[in-house]
Amino acid sequence: MSQTTPVGWADAPVTAQRRSRWVPRVPDLLQALWSVVVTGVAVTLGLLAVGEEVYDELELVLVVMVAMFLVDVVLATPLRVLASRGSVLLAMALGLGAQVLVLGAAISAGARANLTVGDTVVVLLVASAVMAVGRWFSGATDSGYVVGAATARTSRALRSRTDPDGRGMLIVQLDGLALPVLRRAIAGGQAPNIARWIGSSHTLSGWWATIPCTTPASMAGFLHGSPDVPAFRWWDRRSGRLLAAGNPADSRLVESRFPPDSGLLTEGSAISTTYTGGSSRAFLTISKATRARDLGSGSAYLSFFIRPFLLPGALVMTIGEVLKELHQGYRQRARDVQPRIPRKGGYVVLRGVTNVLLRKLNLSLVAEEMASGSPMIFVDFVDYDEIAHHAGPERPEAMRAIEGLDGVLAALEDVARSVATPYDLVLVSDHGQSLGAPFSQLTGSSFPDHVAALMRPDRGGASLLTTTGGGEELGPLNALASSVVGEGKRRPEKVVSDSADPEVVVTGGGNLGMVWFPRRDSRPTLAEVDAAWPRLVPGLLASPGVGLVLATDEAGAPLVLGPDGTRGLGPDGGSTGNDPLRGYPSRTAHDLARLHALEDAGDLVVISTVDELGGIHAFEGQVGSHGGIGGPQNHAVLIHPREWKIDPELVEHVPELGDSPVIVGAWNVHRQLRTWAAKA
Repeated sequence: MSQTTPVGWADAPVTAQRRSRWVPRVPDLLQALWSVVVTGVAVTLGLLAVGEEVYDELELVLVVMVAMFLVDVVLATPLRVLASRGSVLLAMALGLGAQVLVLGAAISAGARANLTVGDTVVVLLVASAVMAVGRWFSGATDSGYVVGAATARTSRALRSRTDPDGRGMLIVQLDGLALPVLRRAIAGGQAPNIARWIGSSHTLSGWWATIPCTTPASMAGFLHGSPDVPAFRWWDRRSGRLLAAGNPADSRLVESRFPPDSGLLTEGSAISTTYTGGSSRAFLTISKATRARDLGSGSAYLSFFIRPFLLPGALVMTIGEVLKELHQGYRQRARDVQPRIPRKGGYVVLRGVTNVLLRKLNLSLVAEEMASGSPMIFVDFVDYDEIAHHAGPERPEAMRAIEGLDGVLAALEDVARSVATPYDLVLVSDHGQSLGAPFSQLTGSSFPDHVAALMRPDRGGASLLTTTGGGEELGPLNALASSVVGEGKRRPEKVVSDSADPEVVVTGGGNLGMVWFPRRDSRPTLAEVDAAWPRLVPGLLASPGVGLVLATDEAGAPLVLGPDGTRGLGPDGGSTGNDPLRGYPSRTAHDLARLHALEDAGDLVVISTVDELGGIHAFEGQVGSHGGIGGPQNHAVLIHPREWKIDPELVEHVPELGDSPVIVGAWNVHRQLRTWAAKA
């Protein structure tokens, strides 16, 4: 990249000369002193937790700090070499094993206490929790501690640098964050770093996330320029099975169908993505998750596992996040906040893992790739999206997640100032979210069961195939789990069928529902559907929360049906009665016509009602959702350096996003990113 470094974000890379002349400042000295105090208190409390007396705390502190220095600096290099021969699992074993062994030896020397391995682990956990709290009190965030290892490696990267004029691009996906929600967070002081960049070096604009506005569809567009992913889950007539983007085998099949050489990241790095973008350095990427070694070399993960007290502290803080979720879920129930859904089961643990453990791991991986000088890095942070699904897009806990992400971005800014390669930042969201009670709360039954009942009311419902469990937010975790226990032993999306030859396949993703008739070789017309199941379409249109149904007319063109009118979307399309698209966003007709043209789109497509406030009804159990159209779910974020202009050929006027034209479609965001990257 040859563009000028934007002032206000990573103002300038640190040079070797600047580093050699670094002089400690008073705040640095105070921070170091605070670290010594916290370390002493932390280890003392850890020893007391296992019943050991502390004879000379100062001596103990010094011994422990020297020992942890050995782990972090001296042992890191040989362990990194060993980890490079294996996977994330080997890196975790080496990193944690080194910490436990060295800490045990240090305590034995400094406190004259002979601890078992179990006691040493307890001391490590207690000390890690205390140190994490201590860093929080001092204003030295855990994020800064996570990336410290990458900063320490800068001098080595400077010496090995072969292209002194090269630049890099860091693309951070803030999963599920709608443009209007980000603007409210900025106005409310919850995203001060993003606000600072927009005020100095960057431009905030939106882009229109077309139907289906889901993570795998947007990532197919961002990373491969493909507009062909029709949903998060869909019936694939070519393979004769239900595909789900959260399943590694399914995502791998989908990626194999993208055009060759279409990847955005052929010379870059993919972190926590659905697809690789053509990158050979893909970490926690779903389509690569067959074996642990497919998630990337263990050397990239080692900094996270060997950084003293980091992983144990993250595990303790994960438990704290779980307790926080239990409290916040109870508070919603006590206040009778509406709409709401139950916040229990696996989600409680999932929130803790995504908002603490996975966030820190992603941050560490990005810092490692920046230190290595990767020319383009794409990372997805799912924190906000996960909470918003269950709590609501603008509920207090969801907005606090934006604060956390803003802090992560500040840490990455510090890394960019420290590493050898100067980086330019692009922020993008894959979609937004819209609020509303799920369809099941309106009807008393799930969307798949409701469809099956309408098809065969006399026989208790048609034979049905659908899925249970899983979701977008599980993506990177599914990738990690599938590689650990084996893909054949764990399917994050469980296919449920009451027949070996089902009559209907039904899926729901946000307020986008899809229906397929798998016994047919091709998409049937509306007349054929009505002849076979005369109660189905009228029953859907009469159902609470259903706004419109997209079908196929006799000419093979898209036809939209509403409760009291129809509208053809083909070249010869006409209308009868009231326009079913009245009250929907301005691009609804275009988006539905595009969706209908996709080979794998549903034989019938169902969109929920949209009220005057943008409220929708998800065809799955979520209070904040996305996938279809209506409300802010299609209002996605794009933030880029001011010097980088958007190609006028890629934009259209979308009234809902303001007076200025915006990019429409993730595949066009891909084209814009390639254009920016090519200006070298």
